[in-house]
Amino acid sequence: MSSSRRCADRLGVWMISLCPVGESCAVSRTTSRNATHPKKVTLAAEMQWQLLPGRGCSRAEYALGGQLEPAYTIGGDNFDWSTSADYLTVTVSNGMGQGIGAALLTNLAISALRNARRAGLDIADQAALADQALYAQYGGSQYVATLLLRFEVATGRVGVIDAGSPRALRLRDGVVELIEFDAQLPLGMFDRTDYREQTFQVEPGDRLVIVSDGVHTAQAPTGVEYGTTNLDLSIVASSNLPASEAARAIITELLDYHEDTDLLDDAVVVCIDWNHP
Repeated sequence: MSSSRRCADRLGVWMISLCPVGESCAVSRTTSRNATHPKKVTLAAEMQWQLLPGRGCSRAEYALGGQLEPAYTIGGDNFDWSTSADYLTVTVSNGMGQGIGAALLTNLAISALRNARRAGLDIADQAALADQALYAQYGGSQYVATLLLRFEVATGRVGVIDAGSPRALRLRDGVVELIEFDAQLPLGMFDRTDYREQTFQVEPGDRLVIVSDGVHTAQAPTGVEYGTTNLDLSIVASSNLPASEAARAIITELLDYHEDTDLLDDAVVVCIDWNHP
């Protein structure tokens, strides 16, 4: 089966791309059903999809696109973003567990992060508030791995909270590099965790690719891990595509690697192109 046909057959592929200011933005959802892939949309999957950001707009400084490919059992991976005059905020999250429990866990985490962001808190305090909300509900038995980034539009300075398994890779001048941060505790693991913001700089022409662990630790049916090398090659191969199409292409390559078998974990890819002069 061709990759395009298989993509059309798969349930629940979401691609949300940001459109130029003044143009309408749309959420595209593939929900094809046929005899080759006779699957139903689960309640957990619907909960995941409803949580995704539904609208946005690109600016002269950046463009971004994201895609979620849920595993059939639903693993709690998700992404979110928000824009303002001064900041672009992006999160990729991975709630532990499967099914409705994982979807509820991730929903609480993202809702808490949004609430803190809208209250004007910095990203360290956003993480702390979400951490407290999760711990209050689950007592440390359930937690959410999250990579939280806030881009300062005027300067390209990026503040980061690395609270778990999602990774950020940078494509610059044709070379892919993992951006390494000091690891901090996942949200909700312990009470009143103190989060520290780290920073790095993006330059004009940079592409950042943020992936959940369902991408960088995925395994083929043979048991061979997808790994960094395959991901790097996929990022380079899609470098001439717009950010939204690149996210989709990377997911398609991951599905090809799985040889028509179901993913064992959700996969999230978010691409951000930085264009600020």
